[in-house]
Amino acid sequence: MRFWPTATMRRMAGVLAAALSTLFFGAAAPGANPDPACTEQTFEAVRFLVCPFDPARHELRLMARDANGHWLRSFARLAKTLGPDGGRLSFAMNAGMYEEDGTPVGLYIENGTELRPLNMRDAEGNFYMKPNGVFSLRSDGTARIEETLHFAIRSDRPLYATQSGPLLVMDGKLHPAITADGPSRNIRNGVGLRNGTALFVMSEDPVSFGKLARFFRDALKCDNALYLDGTVSSLWVPAQRIRLRGADIGPMIVVLDKP
Repeated sequence: MRFWPTATMRRMAGVLAAALSTLFFGAAAPGANPDPACTEQTFEAVRFLVCPFDPARHELRLMARDANGHWLRSFARLAKTLGPDGGRLSFAMNAGMYEEDGTPVGLYIENGTELRPLNMRDAEGNFYMKPNGVFSLRSDGTARIEETLHFAIRSDRPLYATQSGPLLVMDGKLHPAITADGPSRNIRNGVGLRNGTALFVMSEDPVSFGKLARFFRDALKCDNALYLDGTVSSLWVPAQRIRLRGADIGPMIVVLDKP
């Protein structure tokens, strides 16, 4: 039996790892940033893609409509709507629950314009699992995740906002109605905040609410985190050739590199 020298084995392992990475993620875009926007982490046997962005260093937007006022519903229409700004696109993800036609279920503010009002109804479904919450982006380059009731009494209005539910983590505590590892398992996504940085997360494996919440709190150290959706969860990272898509989606969080 022939044994390769250690250095040769390391080179071969590197080639194999690169090949597997290309198979899973796709080839890297020419001239792409060597520091990936999203990385894979495993927590309690579930794989997650974690994509952190600092609103002070990146341009974060919420987008749901094209120039004609039609709901976007897909990354293809998002790219068309971005036009010349599409070359700066770093990341996109579904960002809130929606009706069958793409209309947001709850509050939706885009570039300072409120397209849907705050939804404080009591009803069935994940969105209405109180407390639910609002993810917002301010004109000063900061992001917030807060309970819907807290948002409602604020006098200042954000530049962008999307309402969803349930809140997964609130001031370091898990949502009281979420069980540790319930039977409902789906591909799910959400957003958390850590020291001002927004961490967008999408599971690669079906995951329970409880495990997703603990991932945000215990692994990512997020004091606040908001569930965005499940089953339809979609994510696009052009530079890494990652494009994971569910059904037609509603509002989207869009991250652009600053000019």
